[in-house]
Parts: sequence; C-alpha cells; structure tokens
Amino acid sequence: MIVRLHDVDKVYANGVVALRHLDLDVGEGEFLSLLGPSGCGKSTVLRLVAGLGEVSGGRIEWPSGDGRAGLPRGDIGFVFQEPTLMPWATVFKNVLLPLKLRGVAPHEAEARVSEAIGMVGLDGFERAYPRELSGGMKMRVSIARALVTHPRLLLMDEPFASLDEITRFKLDNDLLALWARQRWTVVFVTHSVYESVYLSTRIAVMTARPGRTASEVAIQAPALRDDAFRTSTVYNDYCRQVSARLAEATRA
Repeated sequence: MIVRLHDVDKVYANGVVALRHLDLDVGEGEFLSLLGPSGCGKSTVLRLVAGLGEVSGGRIEWPSGDGRAGLPRGDIGFVFQEPTLMPWATVFKNVLLPLKLRGVAPHEAEARVSEAIGMVGLDGFERAYPRELSGGMKMRVSIARALVTHPRLLLMDEPFASLDEITRFKLDNDLLALWARQRWTVVFVTHSVYESVYLSTRIAVMTARPGRTASEVAIQAPALRDDAFRTSTVYNDYCRQVSARLAEATRA
C-alpha cells in the first residue's frame, strides 16, 4: 500500500462539495484509473494526494514498511491536463526544471534529463522549443519532466484528453511500456471507459459530485497491451462491465 484515502471530504471555500466520504486505497506498483463524470472530483483527488490542497474531513494515510508515515514530496510526479511548458525554454531546460529547483548537481541533473527525454522518445529534440513541437510531443515533455525526479507515485490528470485519437493511442501504448519497465505506481484520471480499461490494472468508478468511490473493477489482462487487445472479446467485455458500473454510479 502506498497511500490510503479514508472517508475524505473536500469542500471548497465557495461552498462546492467536491468529495464526500471517499475511500480509496492505492497499491504499490499498480496502474489505477479514476473514472467518473465531469466534475465528480477526480482531479481533486489527485491534488489532495499531491499535497496541493487540504482535506475538509477524513484523512490521507501514507503507510510505509519502516514504520514512518508519509511520502517525500520528491517521490510524487504530477502530469497535468495541459503540458504547462515554459515557452522560452528548450525541451532540455523544461525537463531540467524540477531538478534545478531541488539543487541537484549539474552533472547528475544532465544525465537524468537525458534519461527522461530518452524514455519518452524525444531523443534529438533536446534543443527544440515548445512552439516547434506537436501537441503529443509537448505532452511527452511534460511526462519526462514528471519522470526526471524518479517518482514512486505518478499522478496523471487526463493528460491525453485534448489529443487526436491516433496520438492518444500511441501515447497510451508508450505509457504502458514505461510503466511495465519501471513499475512505479500510477493514478490516472480519465472520463473514457475505453482508455481506463486499456491502461489499468484496476479502475475506481466515482459517483457524480460530490464524488465518492462507487465500485471497483480489476482488469485481468497482460500488462503490455496492443491493438489486438483493443479488439478482443476480453477488452469488449470489460468495457461493457465498466460502462454499466459508470451508469450506476452516475445515477447514485
């Protein structure tokens, strides 16, 4: 277990109740998707886990094997819906930023940046600027910037939602390949049933606002998936099951 949310409420200053009585366990090394209708609090869950907000009720627990609670902030990577790159900086300098802020020695930082850029398939684009990149390439830079810190927990907030279907499928495949090699823990927010089934080892289905976990579906399929899986009976059966759970949660 890497993090546990127990009976979590989140009420914003304007009175909006985003989450109510949400329970969620995140296991070490799993690929967990949060699936639910727009506005149900999926992104709020990520922000609370990342420490970008405070719970209004309940608690977030960080079990660890050494008896301590908590996860160092540097062990969490966050990929937002938009790449949020610095337009005046090259790909290399955009990916370097988290290490620079943490005071990592230049020789070590350079090696880690090159490693992260290579992991997302952008070798040769180190000196390129964001304006010279496609939407998919910009998102790859954003992912590399999250990976450069070697996080144990990677939080991803609908990172591919604005991309065309071909680019989205390609990035889904590349993300799965990275996860299979590195085995970090991923919590991935999406509103797509099909994407959640394709990527996940487990899906947590959330109700409409105020959000809570209505049900969970474990996806029993190989870690590495391909176009054949997208057209398989197993995939289609899971999509129907998850769609039904989502419909039930939306009515709850």
